[in-house]
Amino acid sequence: MLLSIALILIVGLILGFIFERLNLPSLLGMLLAGIILGPSGYGLLSQELMGISQEIRELALIIILLRAGLGISKETLKKIGKTAFKLSFIPGLLEGAAIFLIATHIFKLNWQSAGMLAFIIAAVSPAVIVPSMLQLIEKKLGKDKEVPTLVLAGASIDDVFAITIFSIFLGLFKSGEVQIFSILTEIPIKIIGGVLLGLIIGYLLEKFFRRYNKLNLSYQTIILMVVAIFTTILGDYLGVASLLGLMTIGYWLLEKNKEVATNLSLALNKLWIPAKIFLFVLIGAAVKVQVALHAGWLGILLIFLGLIARSIGVLISTTNSYLNFKERVFCVIAYIPKATVQAAIGAVPLANGVPNGELILALAVMSIILTAPLGAIGIDYFAPKLLSQPQSN
Repeated sequence: MLLSIALILIVGLILGFIFERLNLPSLLGMLLAGIILGPSGYGLLSQELMGISQEIRELALIIILLRAGLGISKETLKKIGKTAFKLSFIPGLLEGAAIFLIATHIFKLNWQSAGMLAFIIAAVSPAVIVPSMLQLIEKKLGKDKEVPTLVLAGASIDDVFAITIFSIFLGLFKSGEVQIFSILTEIPIKIIGGVLLGLIIGYLLEKFFRRYNKLNLSYQTIILMVVAIFTTILGDYLGVASLLGLMTIGYWLLEKNKEVATNLSLALNKLWIPAKIFLFVLIGAAVKVQVALHAGWLGILLIFLGLIARSIGVLISTTNSYLNFKERVFCVIAYIPKATVQAAIGAVPLANGVPNGELILALAVMSIILTAPLGAIGIDYFAPKLLSQPQSN
């Protein structure tokens, strides 16, 4: 396993650096490193490491979501709230509906299988979007309208809707009947529950840091990470949106103790450097390129038609908002990448004996291969052209 860890860090770092020198997002180099090192490439990563890759990816996501929360103020939330809410579900629902119709008519899937496929693919990737938006926040691009924070907040809730609706179709396949209304009411419960959990933990953590204010930054960072891990575990156990809970912890710390929040954010910036390599290399390693080839040209068509529906949803969500047309177009581009959910649950239908489970997995993998690079490059290239530049003093 030690050799695998070394390979991830070395190859991921080198390819990330090469892609940066080519003026491409470094995460693309890391994804490529994962494909080369993983089962689709030379199979150099140990089975032990691949067995815990999901947990490692979750740990990296915890770091980046805490960082995101530590940068969201009350004023920012007031500005983006209504538009972020619409962005959290309208684009995903339109994309899911489009893919559902295409899958039933072109691929001749039964409606349960089509529904599962639709909402596996419809989820955007926090793993790609959150780091990209934080980079833009650091560069102060779109700062006046808080556009990166808007995308970050909307994308974090998008997955809750997609995974919940996926679970409805999976339940219908497994049991033949499911209380749809009951499951749909879980969506606001998960969102509100995640926020409440984050507020409670954030409140207790802030009180702890205020009482033990002599703790050095290293200890504070370790305590924050341990608390965040337990928050994720507790959130999953309670069935609430733990991703939102993590961001809420950061938000509360920033509101109540700005000095501690700023210092913790700087510490997490350093932790994110190796975490980013592990996250994207292991996502790349989870991609089964050979499986994706089975989807063929019709699979590519399905994914792109779904993206068109998602883009229409983004434009609808931002209509009559405080954003100008260029900023709305940027939101369309920023909502393209997929990776996290598709890698995590793409194989669930196959494991549950769903007809065409292999095809669903192939399309999930293909959506990662097509949209993660496309979205990352689009964000990197178009952000300086579409978002307001930082004002020079």
